[in-house]
Amino acid sequence: MIDVLSAQQLVLQQAHRKANTTLPFGLNCLYQFLATDILAESDSPPFDKSMMDGYAVRSADVVKPGAQLHVVGMIPAGGTTSVTVQPNQAIRIFTGAPMPPGADAVLKQEDVLRENDDIVVSQPVRAGQNILRRGSDMTTGDVVLHKGTHISPAVLGLLATLGCAAVPVVQRPQVTVLATGSELIGVGQQPVGSQIRNSNGPMLAGLAQACGAHVNQEALVPDDPTLLRSAIQSASSSDVLILSGGVSVGDFDHVPKVLGELGLITQFHHVKMKPGKPVLFGTLGGTLVFGLPGNPLSAFVCFHLFVRPALQTMLGGTPITTPVLAPLTTDCHSKHDRPTYAPARLHPHGVEPLPWQGSSTIRALVEANALQVLPAGEFHAAAGDSVPVLPLFGQ
Repeated sequence: MIDVLSAQQLVLQQAHRKANTTLPFGLNCLYQFLATDILAESDSPPFDKSMMDGYAVRSADVVKPGAQLHVVGMIPAGGTTSVTVQPNQAIRIFTGAPMPPGADAVLKQEDVLRENDDIVVSQPVRAGQNILRRGSDMTTGDVVLHKGTHISPAVLGLLATLGCAAVPVVQRPQVTVLATGSELIGVGQQPVGSQIRNSNGPMLAGLAQACGAHVNQEALVPDDPTLLRSAIQSASSSDVLILSGGVSVGDFDHVPKVLGELGLITQFHHVKMKPGKPVLFGTLGGTLVFGLPGNPLSAFVCFHLFVRPALQTMLGGTPITTPVLAPLTTDCHSKHDRPTYAPARLHPHGVEPLPWQGSSTIRALVEANALQVLPAGEFHAAAGDSVPVLPLFGQ
């Protein structure tokens, strides 16, 4: 058996960045990765603008309370004016409107008493107050977004600000998910006898989609070598094939044998870890094949340790494989024969170990946003001690 780090390195050696493509701006760009740097084509904001509803004035006219000014115009957001503010004059202005010539400050409307076309000032202002200067956010030619940036909703908003109507992205990896096992039934069916509903398929498909991949198919396959062979062959056009279940050494664990007959070049089968020891990885033609254990926690852990880094690499991002250190929020004691990846909750103030009852549990995963890395053997740590954790979500 190889260790987790060695297994991850073998995965990353086989995972290659997908080609660039261009998408029309829109929600279809979300959670993909930028293929190139994005530059500012103009200054932002493109002009000095008011940050307040109030009055554009000359600061020299408003050096003390009681100053009186005559209002000579109004500028709404989106409007303009050719009127120049002269001494002892003001222009009514609204948030986002461009500053008029001659004015160098904005009086908040709360600091003004208006009577007809005249105002009396209750608070002085200094030059530049309540003004957002041209180019203060970005200037023409600035690299605003770097190649490899994950397109979050905030990034999408910035792309809109930049007028990026065509978004250069890395192509999405095409993924097929096959949950194997004759005991599995669909979510809408009623279990009979020892049947159980298929949770791994939707979970793994959702995880792949959250990474930015496109899931071509998510299907159930019974423990039948002929049907399994057909399902695997139908996924030959996918970049990544994820199977769950059937990868161990039982009489009905057909996945390794069928994959071998189809020509899988196995990179590893079994990793020194808990849960997830039977995990399998190899290549079948141009497809990366991951055989994950059937227990939900095992499949979940193996996805984050091996599949997620592969997808991140294929999308042009930085694979997340290195744990970070975080202080424990409570004492922690464990004893395992292999390095163990346990569900945990990472808070701003530390990491909280979560209870879990073996690799078949799925309920603990609902609260987990990290995996605590526990060493082999006996382990004892007190609250406040730093321990390694692998964050799960977020790009």
